[in-house]
Amino acid sequence: MDGHGPAIFVGDADALDFLNSIATPVDVPIDWIDGGEALLAWLEQAHLVPGDILKRMRTEALPGELDKVALQARDLREWFRGFVRTHKGRPLTMKGLDELAPLNRLLERDDMFNRIVLAPDARRATPALQTDRRWRSPEALLLPIGEALARFVCTEDFSHVKACEGPACTLLFADHTRGRARRWCSMAICGNRAKQAAHRERVRAQRR
Repeated sequence: MDGHGPAIFVGDADALDFLNSIATPVDVPIDWIDGGEALLAWLEQAHLVPGDILKRMRTEALPGELDKVALQARDLREWFRGFVRTHKGRPLTMKGLDELAPLNRLLERDDMFNRIVLAPDARRATPALQTDRRWRSPEALLLPIGEALARFVCTEDFSHVKACEGPACTLLFADHTRGRARRWCSMAICGNRAKQAAHRERVRAQRR
């Protein structure tokens, strides 16, 4: 493991969880992809890459190769963070789509293919079409991240993308609640802090 402990997954979308892979859950900022081993650990927690592929990358990568990929992942994260912060809170426009060239360049590197396999839980020889990926190098670890970002752009209503209202919080989330009333990254983190602050303010008001 990378030593950071469990990553934070409160974005309700893989793409936003990727952006939230750097955060300040208490007092000190934590970057869950600050190195190659940390990137592998985060990908495992996010369920974006099969475990056997991560194990292979860990054993076959050249010295420093995974750290280089982690740096590319951080660059991708901060570029996409800028895109999301610019467009969140309103529908994505054609002008916004024009800004996605860096993501399209990443997607063009993908080496995916389909094959016919036995359908899961099939009681008889039922064929199913399965999509797989050739993991030719550690840089291929960026491809499922790119796929998650692209899926987010194409399926999420950016009107529902919000930043947590916690004063020092940097976490983003897609508000899928009824009435779109979500305000906090989570009640356990900033929601609880807000409740405590409101309680302290009520106590002070009563004393005055």
